[in-house]
Amino acid sequence: MRIGLVMDADLARLDAAARSGFRSLEWMAFDRSPAAPPNHDWRPFAGQFAAAARDRGLRLSAIGALYRNPLDPVQTESARDVFTRAIEVAAHLGVRTVSGFPGAVIDPEINPRGGNPVYSVSEAHLPRLLEFWEPLARFAADHGVRLAFEHCPQGQFHLPVMGYNMLAQPAMWERLFNATRCENLGIEWDAAHLVCQFIDPVANLRRFGARVFHVHAKDAFINRALIEAWGLCHPGVAEHRWPGFGQSDWAQIVHELLRAGYDSDLNLEGRHDPVLRDHPAGSEGALAGRQLEEAGEVAARRWLEQFVPAEA
Repeated sequence: MRIGLVMDADLARLDAAARSGFRSLEWMAFDRSPAAPPNHDWRPFAGQFAAAARDRGLRLSAIGALYRNPLDPVQTESARDVFTRAIEVAAHLGVRTVSGFPGAVIDPEINPRGGNPVYSVSEAHLPRLLEFWEPLARFAADHGVRLAFEHCPQGQFHLPVMGYNMLAQPAMWERLFNATRCENLGIEWDAAHLVCQFIDPVANLRRFGARVFHVHAKDAFINRALIEAWGLCHPGVAEHRWPGFGQSDWAQIVHELLRAGYDSDLNLEGRHDPVLRDHPAGSEGALAGRQLEEAGEVAARRWLEQFVPAEA
């Protein structure tokens, strides 16, 4: 188990990650890279990027294929093409896991014509989820690859209400796993999304650890004083934080991952901490933003290293 970063296929970021002591990465924004469709000659770029990472001592843990809504009919065909290509690239590079959002169904009964889409995350739409994902899972299995779903709620206040992720809540994970025979369908796990729903990450791993294929190392902080004063849906009640600045027990998280046989890495997902983050250009504190982001990355790496067994 190594500690790394999520990042785009950017050689400058590889250099910075290696200099900061990281040893793994998840290749994000795959759908916007030269290896994605409609480009046909993907092997040169994929091979060059993987070699560049390897030369810097960085292991490629997973490929983050697409984080949109594959169950939206407008996106379905292009999403299938992206995930198919990501599976082929992963197999070519020896990467075991391809990740992304599972999607959600746009509810035709409550969606106003011409208005903003309203999504349904009901169990009633589980057959639609399986219709899209099981053929891809079988294709991935034939290539020695697993599919990991990130469970980010995609709703306001870090909650699943009005979000477009059918697997934002662990109850739906259980329904999915009970409904499919595809053992290579699993979770891209993130403690922050659980904490923001008042779910204990450690207890969650005890139940689902065997289906965790990749980890986004991110934490969260719940401000109880704000809840008591203003209620759950108030800015600042739930904040994503770097590990070490949140409320999760990372010693026990690592312990439960190892107990469950977890075989991948802990890749830090940045740009979420309200203080230690890369602020957008032009915003207050933007000049120091990248320095703060790097400080958060390094602090989180050092925090996690005390719990992760050293590799031989």
